[in-house]
Formats: sequence, structure tokens, C-alpha cells
Amino acid sequence: MQHLVDATSLRSDIGTFVSLESHCMSHNHLHHHNTEDSDRIGFAFFLNLIFTIIEFFGGLWTNSVAIISDALHDLGDSVALGMAWYFQRLSHRKKDNVYSYGYRRFSLLGALINSIILIIGSVFIIREALLRIGNPEPTHVPGMIILAVLGILFNGAAVLKLKKGNSHNERVVTWHLLEDVLGWTAVLMGSIVIYFTGWYQIDPWLSIFIAAFILFNVYKNLKSTLKVVLQAVPDHIDLEKINNILKNIDDIIAIHDLHLWSLDGNRNILTVHVVVSREITKESLADINRKVHQEMHEVGIDHCTVEIEHADMPCALVDC
Repeated sequence: MQHLVDATSLRSDIGTFVSLESHCMSHNHLHHHNTEDSDRIGFAFFLNLIFTIIEFFGGLWTNSVAIISDALHDLGDSVALGMAWYFQRLSHRKKDNVYSYGYRRFSLLGALINSIILIIGSVFIIREALLRIGNPEPTHVPGMIILAVLGILFNGAAVLKLKKGNSHNERVVTWHLLEDVLGWTAVLMGSIVIYFTGWYQIDPWLSIFIAAFILFNVYKNLKSTLKVVLQAVPDHIDLEKINNILKNIDDIIAIHDLHLWSLDGNRNILTVHVVVSREITKESLADINRKVHQEMHEVGIDHCTVEIEHADMPCALVDC
């Protein structure tokens, strides 16, 4: 949506100047609240919860403390997925008097909580694996193989569903479930090796490798999420390039107070003051406004606020 606010004549000690403010927003991002992302997380949540119940009974059947412990871990995953689902659904609420930009940033809160839980879980797995290297525990191998196949199928289906999403919350949840897929793959491989060789140490070594791999990727995603929370310039947008694009628009003399950040990692926001000559016509102001919106949309900015000032107009902001 693009609209133009009428210019307001103001008088100051240095004369009359015109201030023009305008906003642009992407219809697709603002008005088309697609709930497919929360549906994907909900699907993953219910799959994980169902498998957790299966795993508890499987642990009793195989008499495996390791599987029962992993069932407790998966129960924690279910709680984390439930929170992620709640925050993702909450993020689709429209703006109100409390959150004027809407609730989109709540998806980041879900991503942060899940990242912390995943880091703690991975560290715990590494600790347990290190203890078991020197003291391997025998397991019911056929039962382990059956549960491993079920674990790969359940968690793999959830991962494939979530791969279609691109929010920070979905990426963290995907890594959460991918950890389980890789973990059960390790259990399957380890069980086969144990069945033929009796070498029980294979399981903890595979667990350490997988947990370390997950930790590395969660760290990268957590770093990216924190940059969004702290309102850093989006990685894929060059601020200097934005400067040059705006300065090269006809009739723009200078720009200042340029700010660029991302609301949730997908929807980018820009504010800028644009300086034009005193002699410019009202029609030219409208052309500048439309051109700025068009150029910013092409570089991936969904919402922009532009204040147009005359060259002899003192900026109202202290840090201009």
C-alpha cells in the first residue's frame, strides 16, 4: 500500500518549509496473514508428542534406560514445540494499541527459547555420551532397531514438513527435530553394529558427533536471531547500496537519519529523511515518493517511512 500525506506549511525562524511523510507497506506481508507456518509447527508438535508416548512404552518393552531417558528428552522437545507453535500463532495477530507493528516478533521469542533448550539438551547428550564411552551399557538390540526406524519416520516427516518454512522459529524447530532424526539414525547404525560385533561404544561416539554438529548450526541460527532482536541491518541488504540508490533518485539532494532493520527476519523496515530543493513542485514530491517506494521494494524492503524536507529546513531530530 502506498499513500501520500499532504504537505503542511510550517513557519520557523529561517522561513517556511514543507515536511512530507509517507509510508509504504507490502500487501502480501501485511494483509495476507498466512497461517501455514504455525500449521507446520503444530503438525511437528503432535507428531513429536505421539512418538514420545510410543517411546515411553518402547523403553519399558526393551528394558532400556537410555530409551526412557530419551523419551524424557522428547517430552521436553514436545513442550518446546508447543511453545513454538503458540508463539508462531500469536505472531499472526494484527497491530493494536500495545504492539503497533503487530505481533510478528513473538516468533523470534519462540526461536530464542527453543535455541536455549536445544543447546542445553545437546550439552547433556555429550556429557552422557562421554560417561558411557568408558562404561557402555548393553541394550535390547532388536527393540532398539524397531524404535530407531519409528523415530526416523516420525521425526523425518516433521522435518520435511517444516523445511517449507523460512521463519527463524521454524528453522530452530527444524534443527530440534533434525537432531532427533540424526540421533535415531545413530541408534539404528549403532544397533546394527552392536548386533554383529557387540561393540557398544559406537553409540556414544555417534551421539557426540551429532550433538556437536547440531550445536554448531544452532549457534549460527541463534546468532542470526539475536541480530534481528537487536535490530541489526539485515545481512542480505547493503546499507551503503541503499544510500547510493536514494541519492541517485532525481531531485534528491541528500539523505540523513537512515535506519534499516528487520521485524522478524522476513519483513524489513526502513525510515529515512530525504532532502529536496526549495523550488521543487508538489507533483515532483509525489514522484520522488513513488520512486523511493519502488526502489526499496526491489531490494527487499517491505515497509518504509520517508520524510521529505526542503534544503533550508532544520531537521527536528537531534541526531540528524
